[in-house]
Amino acid sequence: MAHNKEIEELKQAVSQSPENTYLRMLLIRKMQQYESYKDELERQVNELLRYDANNREGKELLAQLALDRGRTSTCIIILEELDQADMLSQNGKLTLAKAYLHEDNLDRARELYEMVLLVDPDLTDDELDNALRMRATDSNEVHDDSFLEKPNVKFADVGGLEHVKKEIDLKIIKPLDNADLYAAYGKKIGGGILLYGPPGCGKTFLAKATAGEINAAFINVSLNDILDMWHGNSEKNLHNIFAKARENKPCVIFFDEIDALAAKRSDMLQSAGKKVINQFLNELDGIQHENDGLLIVGATNTPWHIDSAFRRPGRFDRIIFVPPPDLGSKEEILKLKLKDKPTENINYAKIAKKTKNYSGADINALIDIAVEAKLEEALQTGVPKPITTSDLVNATNKHKPSTIDWFNTAKNYATFANQSGLYDDVMKYIKKEL
Repeated sequence: MAHNKEIEELKQAVSQSPENTYLRMLLIRKMQQYESYKDELERQVNELLRYDANNREGKELLAQLALDRGRTSTCIIILEELDQADMLSQNGKLTLAKAYLHEDNLDRARELYEMVLLVDPDLTDDELDNALRMRATDSNEVHDDSFLEKPNVKFADVGGLEHVKKEIDLKIIKPLDNADLYAAYGKKIGGGILLYGPPGCGKTFLAKATAGEINAAFINVSLNDILDMWHGNSEKNLHNIFAKARENKPCVIFFDEIDALAAKRSDMLQSAGKKVINQFLNELDGIQHENDGLLIVGATNTPWHIDSAFRRPGRFDRIIFVPPPDLGSKEEILKLKLKDKPTENINYAKIAKKTKNYSGADINALIDIAVEAKLEEALQTGVPKPITTSDLVNATNKHKPSTIDWFNTAKNYATFANQSGLYDDVMKYIKKEL
């Protein structure tokens, strides 16, 4: 056959010039096309690597041959070495994913396959598809049963943030309590609110307390509940969450770090991300399904990264700045957090004044520092003592507020990109408090 003759001629040329790696690579590529040369192919690849030890194509082919022969450990060693040197091709990553699949390391196989599909969505593999898709389906079915919860916290459990709670009460709770009145004026019940501000200031807890106030079901949505490597599944997952909420109205759906799902489409390179955003917008609009009785709460630390389409009327048109707690709020938070701990004559006002720009999370950290100091002392003396004002004041010297970096970034956006007035509340806070 013609191909036999061509291969034999290449073998003859290689035997006369064994160090010619270009010529040997031509022979190897030709041999790859024919099953009958598989045994000799491995020998030729090993010879190639004798003369060119870092030849990526040769190493990846050697790994593939090892996998075909059931030597998965050899395959993994070769390809992981290439990966660590940042030399592994997308096809090489696909081979490595299959090797890990054969080793029952499904997490690593999935991680590699996701990376491949992110770069090249057309580079699919039936074996990986069948194995990993089955696992994804199983996990989604299990998770579906645990979506809903009924929070037992209310606004009284939220320290401070009175103006934020009042705004939510006026825009969300009052309409639900007076549904007939609002319906008479053609006003729908529910809608979307966006909570934004520095991290650790209680946005998640506030969303749960909102559901508790109206005795509503609560769905806490994470990125893992939505994003899926399979084409179209992310959009499906998002629709299923809204469908579950519509079956259990009134219901609060809470999206933490919503900027990851609602990023500016102009910043996205992958069309898959844009499709998820478009699905999200369709669900918010409730064009095909009635959203009356749904409250969608989004929380973000970076509102400047959210696509402006999400802020249109009927979507997240109520935008609420959640600042760090004020002095009175910090006193309440301190009392709540110290309620079940041994204390003695705590001057809450004094500590609150020492915690300028602290978030709720910072106050937690402050108390942890004080507790650790008391535990260390008790381990030495054998006598446990209560936490005092002095202990907490000392702890403030060891913990700096985490909100400052956020306000520095927010100030730039508030100064140069505030045409809509979105960041007016942030600017007021900065001028007053920082």
